[in-house]
Amino acid sequence: MSAAGPAAQESEGVYLRFVVHENLRADGQLLHDWLLTRARKLGLPGGMAIRGIAGYGRRGALLEEHFFELAADLPVEVAFACSEDQARRLLDAVAAAGLSLFYSLAPARFGRSAAETRKPA
Repeated sequence: MSAAGPAAQESEGVYLRFVVHENLRADGQLLHDWLLTRARKLGLPGGMAIRGIAGYGRRGALLEEHFFELAADLPVEVAFACSEDQARRLLDAVAAAGLSLFYSLAPARFGRSAAETRKPA
């Protein structure tokens, strides 16, 4: 893929990420699916869920993936690059649902690496 064309304009916003356990649920959905679905309904431009292979939380218990495990309780990071207003709306939706989730919110600058001339193969 070539980098032809002018660089796209960058945007200022925030990077919002939640870290949840993969088996937790909200309204009958896996929590990471609930976050992605709610964010999409609120108009956030995109999000992703990434399953961790190991982690520990405030209680200090180490959780690790083992070869023969079918269903573990590993960490899942759910992340969004968005405006601060969009992040606040999602955080408000989490609070309104009565969920107590760990999150981090950091300033971010984001954009595309170059003008889109074709879709990746």
